[in-house]
Amino acid sequence: MARRYCCARIEQERILETVESILVGIWYAMIDPKIKELLGFKPDDPDKEVLATWKAASTRVCKPCWELKYCPYGPFVEESPLLGPTRKDAEEHQEYLEKCLRTGVLGSGEPLDNNRRRMFQAMINEFNPDDYPEDIPEEIAEMQCTVFGHICPVVFVAEGFTETSEPRRHGRYIPFKIKVRVVRRDNYTCQVCGKHLLDDEVEFDHVIPISKGGSSEEHNIRLTCFECNRDKNDRVEI
Repeated sequence: MARRYCCARIEQERILETVESILVGIWYAMIDPKIKELLGFKPDDPDKEVLATWKAASTRVCKPCWELKYCPYGPFVEESPLLGPTRKDAEEHQEYLEKCLRTGVLGSGEPLDNNRRRMFQAMINEFNPDDYPEDIPEEIAEMQCTVFGHICPVVFVAEGFTETSEPRRHGRYIPFKIKVRVVRRDNYTCQVCGKHLLDDEVEFDHVIPISKGGSSEEHNIRLTCFECNRDKNDRVEI
């Protein structure tokens, strides 16, 4: 009986490993070669290596607007790669253009003038769905500027060093002195729901997650309760 149970478990684990490897292969196969070229990779570079390299570069330092509350790159953002829409979004836009031509009215309710009619017809005639990727990996898409749409230059130019006497704190370790200052600053209060916390209820949350390039500096740490900290996961709240 025990032997049959053991063999069944081994077979189950083997099947799960096979399914996982298939799913991983499907995930990595989703990176369109055009996206690779746009980001400076070769079209035939292995998808797994592309994502690993991208993850290392995009988490070395977080997007500066998350931390500084302004963009230090200004108009130079427009020199960075601009990811186009996915195939689904592009097809939906084509449907919108066709509807405008058919009804003679824009989405805003304004009448369609002749100049726009000619422009819309030209866009429809030139549309090729193969020019658009099926999907864009989340690790890449989240590094787009939410204002201009370009990839944040921090991915390509940022380095982890600093000219200050104290280096940037990387990793999840939070020094005790920083914890004490954060507890005093936040007055034993969850900064999300406002709950007053006891000593054994205190959670230290990275405002910008470590996985997104956030540091363990005092300005990036806040107090939360257990529930609020778990609900956030690795999201960046901006």
